[in-house]
Amino acid sequence: MSSHRSTINEDTHFWTLKLLEEKPGITQRALAKEVGMSLSGINYCLGALVEKGWLKVGNFSKNPDKLGYAYLLTPTGVAEKAVLTKRFLQRKMAEYEKLRREIEAMQFEADQSLKSAAAKSNQ
Repeated sequence: MSSHRSTINEDTHFWTLKLLEEKPGITQRALAKEVGMSLSGINYCLGALVEKGWLKVGNFSKNPDKLGYAYLLTPTGVAEKAVLTKRFLQRKMAEYEKLRREIEAMQFEADQSLKSAAAKSNQ
């Protein structure tokens, strides 16, 4: 089982890669907002992903039709995003199943309480 910190880090990498794949020209500010991080935090995350070789940075500042930078997933980044996606989905499905069981148990308890209260009021 991974630690809470590594799960958060993995989720951050997952969402960052997902958004960059969908919007390679997204600004760091917009990316930070969508991921739910500070601008400095997303900058650090992007640097880590570039260092891992999962992203490459294209500089388009000389082209007036483009924003300053585009973050592009490398082939390794695409593969790692697939791995992160699978683990993300596994965690979310486990969370869903746990929540579903909790809801069923609470519904059963509530139904039992209502039946008990109704029986007492009929006495």
